[in-house]
Amino acid sequence: MPYIFNKYYPIRNIIFFIGEGVLIFFSLNVVYFFLEGAGQFSDGIVLYSFRAVVVTLIFQLCLYYFDLYDLSIVTGIADNITRITQAFGFGCIALGLLYYFFPVVIISTKVFLSAFLAICTSIILWRCLYFWVLERKLFTQPIAIVGTGDFAKTIAETVEGKQDSGYKIVAQVGLKGGDGSAQTSSPSLDSPDFRERCLAKDIEKIVLALDERRGHLSMHDLISYKFMGVEIVDGVAFYEDLTGKMPVEKVNPSWFLFSNGFHVSRLTERIKRLLDVLISLSGLLASLPITLLAALIIKLESPGPIFYRQQRVGQGGDIFDVIKFRSMGQDAEKDGAVWAVQGDSRVTKFGAFIRKARIDEIPQMYNVLRGDMSFVGPRPERPIFVRQLAKTIPFYSIRHVVKPGITGWAQVCYPYGASEEDALRKLEYDLFYLKNLSLSFDLFIIFQTVKIVLFQRGAR
Repeated sequence: MPYIFNKYYPIRNIIFFIGEGVLIFFSLNVVYFFLEGAGQFSDGIVLYSFRAVVVTLIFQLCLYYFDLYDLSIVTGIADNITRITQAFGFGCIALGLLYYFFPVVIISTKVFLSAFLAICTSIILWRCLYFWVLERKLFTQPIAIVGTGDFAKTIAETVEGKQDSGYKIVAQVGLKGGDGSAQTSSPSLDSPDFRERCLAKDIEKIVLALDERRGHLSMHDLISYKFMGVEIVDGVAFYEDLTGKMPVEKVNPSWFLFSNGFHVSRLTERIKRLLDVLISLSGLLASLPITLLAALIIKLESPGPIFYRQQRVGQGGDIFDVIKFRSMGQDAEKDGAVWAVQGDSRVTKFGAFIRKARIDEIPQMYNVLRGDMSFVGPRPERPIFVRQLAKTIPFYSIRHVVKPGITGWAQVCYPYGASEEDALRKLEYDLFYLKNLSLSFDLFIIFQTVKIVLFQRGAR
């Protein structure tokens, strides 16, 4: 999954995740060794290792679903200990169910309790060490930001605000605030001090974040720094990799023409369609008991149809009817289309529940089977809103080059939005998805969606 490893997650986070898995695995095996004895451990090392792998996978999955691998914001040790305990509690329940169906992976109570204490202790110590590294910005890449406007300021604030970014700003050349006032007295690109710092590798990357480049950059200096081994990157690309979204207001049509990405092979399209059909068929069959119960309650709660059909804009601007369970009263839009809002009075009591649990989205899998939608893609919007947004938001229509999805990158990264500003912010994620579209990215989004559904985040 190259997207995950090369773009959104810094290498330090990947090392942190792998290191934690190694700690869990070896904690179990060390306890096995001391409690079972060297001879018995050697005879059953393959079985013991397999059991340790199972525990490691389940415990790390639980840590992930409790957001304990979201290291962008460092919380206190006490909060981490509480959440780790909760995650491992769910992990123990999952292991209990697994042991019931697959007795071969059972670990004796004596070994498991001792290993559990060893795992908890090692994980807490490991996290204390990692947070100490984050706070002191150790093992970070030193960068210089070259900019004279708001975009440079935004990048600088993003790097400083994201403690696990993997970067440390050591120079800000020409960075100014929105009012034009200088924020720093750092040297210019052609100063001897700046050149010496590049030669000494005190600056390893230069980020070009100028709102207007003409007349500001010395290409001769930049080329000389490149030959020194300093990486020169465009501010837009740097911001993309750092945030997982595209700064729509900072790009122009030529950027789309010459940018890498925005291409999906026919093989990828066919495999994606096959996965859509398989996932939708499986989902419709697995959710049939929930579907029948939801249909009954909707019918009993309020008059009107069980399903709600609404026109949406699909691939290429084609209009189709999206199908959802009705979550509002029968005449919710008698006065015309309006944005959904938090605590919408038009939503019924059961409608509020199925929205939070995402049950109202289940019928859309029929849209996927028909080919109107994909399982992963930009969310389809209503024609009246599309016409409105296309006039005010640059490049908004680009999101229609692929099939819309039940879930998408914007849905897992941005809270439910109901305004033009929210539409702009979500478009930044949608364009990033289009640029980096791949099967591995789709699977990652589905994996993220499962977590969001389980914890009921982002719905209205």
